[in-house]
Amino acid sequence: MKRKTVEQIRKEIASRDREILRLLNQRSSLAQEMGRIKGRLGKEVYDPSQEARILSSLADFNEGPLPDEALNNIYREIFSSSRMLQSPPTVACLGPEASFSHLAALARFGRSSPIVLEKTIGQVFDQLEKGKVSFGLVPFENSLEGSVKMTLDRMISTPLKVRAEVFLRVSHCLMSRGQGTEIKKVYSHPQALAQCREWLARNLPHAEAVATDSTATAALRVREDPDGAAIASSLAAKVYGLNLLAEGIEDHPMNITRFLVLGNGESRPTGRDKTSILFGTPHVPGALHGTLGPFAKAGINLLRIESYPLRERVWEYLFFADFGGHLQDKKVRDCLRKVEKKTVFLKVLGSYPKGDDRR
Repeated sequence: MKRKTVEQIRKEIASRDREILRLLNQRSSLAQEMGRIKGRLGKEVYDPSQEARILSSLADFNEGPLPDEALNNIYREIFSSSRMLQSPPTVACLGPEASFSHLAALARFGRSSPIVLEKTIGQVFDQLEKGKVSFGLVPFENSLEGSVKMTLDRMISTPLKVRAEVFLRVSHCLMSRGQGTEIKKVYSHPQALAQCREWLARNLPHAEAVATDSTATAALRVREDPDGAAIASSLAAKVYGLNLLAEGIEDHPMNITRFLVLGNGESRPTGRDKTSILFGTPHVPGALHGTLGPFAKAGINLLRIESYPLRERVWEYLFFADFGGHLQDKKVRDCLRKVEKKTVFLKVLGSYPKGDDRR
């Protein structure tokens, strides 16, 4: 069989590109029509459950060599561009630009979605609760440092629902204005400082750790401090014109942060869902054990549980829990009815498609 030349392959690729472009424009026309129908029916443009079903279906049909992760990244941008042709939802997250929350928002909503960068996690909740934005994305927990307290605080009282989750692999970099010969201060978010604790102790033992609202804020601070360095993403160095001094300085390679997408309404079942709840138990022996019993009897997989101390009552706790299944599943509804009878307080935070925690 005669081998193809480089020029022949390029011509074939160009032909495929034109065909892909034609199909993308056809898909975009259908997306516009869908947007008009959703507008008449008062339905949301962003539907995380439907997007999860599409990605799952594509993975089933994918025969390679394109890996599923690459396929997902391509379709995230297709989804984002399609929403832009309809009525794109605005998304609030913790900024400034190039924060890890911003990177997670781009990974979930794509680069065509309008993203509003807030100074604090509390402001993300405020903007969403006031109806200023359509969705909010907040950090919820890190695989090494645990839960984000500011997010847990607001989840207790907010009327918002969890609509989706995003897992982001976090890789920290050290950056500065100059060449980093005499670093006296290291700026970053408290969790980032904690995640690089051992590296800092070995390499910058005398530098003062300075906490900031986000990693990107740290990069901004360093632009004004010639003796400072920041721990942030590699994108932050590029965006803010800083020199990369070291990359991958996190103490553990499997450093993953879980983000929640919050909004009004509810996400529909996909067959691969997760439900999050918040509950309080009577202050008596065996109360927690009795509350968890219905999950075991129903065969529902409890994925996560965490105690949360009540500020007003010393040594009393609320509990955050995640489990497999959707609120519309009969088994889940029956289980929660039994759980409610054993608690003094139960709040369903939302049912939503499971994210890919391998990122």
